[in-house]
Amino acid sequence: MKAVYYEHFKGPVSIAQVEDPTPAANEVIIQVKATGLCRSDWHGWQGHDTDIHLPHIPGHELAGIIAATGSAIRNWKIGDRVTVPFCIGCGTCVQCTNGQQQICDNYYQPGFTGWGSYAEYVRIPYAEDNLVRLPDTMDFVTAAVLGCRFITSWRGVTAQGALQPGQFIGVYGCGGVGLSAIMIAAAMGAIPIAIDIDESKLQFAKTIGAAFTINAKETEQLPEAVIELTKGGAHVSVDALGSRETCSNSIRCLRKQGKHIQLGLMAGGEANPPLPMHEVIAKELQLIGSHGMQAHQYPTLMNWISTGKMHPEKLLGKIITLEESCKELTELNSFRNTGVTVIKID
Repeated sequence: MKAVYYEHFKGPVSIAQVEDPTPAANEVIIQVKATGLCRSDWHGWQGHDTDIHLPHIPGHELAGIIAATGSAIRNWKIGDRVTVPFCIGCGTCVQCTNGQQQICDNYYQPGFTGWGSYAEYVRIPYAEDNLVRLPDTMDFVTAAVLGCRFITSWRGVTAQGALQPGQFIGVYGCGGVGLSAIMIAAAMGAIPIAIDIDESKLQFAKTIGAAFTINAKETEQLPEAVIELTKGGAHVSVDALGSRETCSNSIRCLRKQGKHIQLGLMAGGEANPPLPMHEVIAKELQLIGSHGMQAHQYPTLMNWISTGKMHPEKLLGKIITLEESCKELTELNSFRNTGVTVIKID
């Protein structure tokens, strides 16, 4: 099969012909129809993820058709249209048996612990309980937009943040994660505040639900600006980028007993940031992580999309080919693109 391939961290990324995957008993092979181009894959290429063993094929935001099934697969068949969470639970550890597959003790992540979806085919283990059936009305590109970014934002905002209608939510960073959080919050009846240094991204955020925008490049005292705008601070705030600065600002803009949700990956030089713990104590703030979403939690999300309550297809920035993705992957840290870039594979 044809795949995006690299042999060294920060090294050349190119198209290679590699052997087609075959399924073990509890696995399926998915013919990839579309897959999101995600900054997490850039972190992997940089060598920030210790799960990756070289050589490697990146990609974890996939949608496609089941092309082959293992002997133990009972509820899925060749031809089924599916997507899959980026963190796949083993089904037997304590976390999985408690329904928390997104933090499985023996997790599998395509594009990290194994070869990923920047390819014509991808192998998915633990498939029986981790596949998600696509609605007939949802195309593969839209399903890839859900990827890790939309589902991570969905669980982060709804479950971890417990956002309520009428509450203010600050969203730091208007990339795929941040824009998803804004769309979800607006659909819930909350009041999203989009915060970024790129005015074009802020204007785009307005089109998908942002009630207010703040240009961080033009605002000297950012947390104070949010506190003034909201008359006391955000009820929930999200670091959707994953930097020391955005993490700190997200915490500092909260009102008393507010919740900071860390969605952006803290990696490389941005890992282990200094935190304003004096404010956490004085305001009784909550600092909450969020890591993807379980397959069994998709139905409500899919229902909101199918009934028109949310339109993730509006987050699509552009569609590229597998060949074009080689260059695009290495340039993801430039933040040039607005919205979600999807690789379409014919």
